[in-house]
Amino acid sequence: MRIHREGFKIILIATFLFVGILYGLSALESPPWLMALIGLPLLVLYILVIRFFRNPPRYSYKVENGIVAPCDGKVVVIEEVEETEYFKDKRIQISIFMSPLNVHVNRNPISGSVSYFKYHSGKYLVAWHPKSSTENERTTTVIKSEKGTEILFRQIAGAVARRIRWYIKPGDNTTQGEEMGFIKFGSRVDVFVPVGTDIKVKLEQKVSAAETLLAVYK
Repeated sequence: MRIHREGFKIILIATFLFVGILYGLSALESPPWLMALIGLPLLVLYILVIRFFRNPPRYSYKVENGIVAPCDGKVVVIEEVEETEYFKDKRIQISIFMSPLNVHVNRNPISGSVSYFKYHSGKYLVAWHPKSSTENERTTTVIKSEKGTEILFRQIAGAVARRIRWYIKPGDNTTQGEEMGFIKFGSRVDVFVPVGTDIKVKLEQKVSAAETLLAVYK
């Protein structure tokens, strides 16, 4: 299993803690039942930490004017909204909620150039809160395709996720499906597409980053 670089430090700390606690119990000559009572939950937690930072290979199947999912998770919002930061007009918002069990690598929904990027500090409301898209800590990225269509997406921190990472900046060229960032410990990503875009997903549908076709724009 390939591990994402964002997890190296945390996994190293978790390893020292896990081994240290077991060594301490052994040094104190704790009874086997106590070793099992403490050791087994710690082992499960340790495995979950490692699994959280997994980074499986993903391949984007190119569809003309296609927009792929930027993250793994479940579609929780598909609605027409007023996008107030960049476009300042009506857009269709597609929101994907990531649970702690999902892969948390974020990927570019389209190929093109980064025409806008901004980091916003903010609150840590639960990710499904209606105001989390505009009030939580977040990043806003806009990618312009070769044909001139711009797609905006936001990495949004939640009540637990307070570590957003991004690897792109204005002017960068992007390839659909490539890594653009990481959100630690659960949150969501919002994608804003032009009104009239052909939406290919449904509410409650589970999606995979780079591999699930979200929509096709005109």
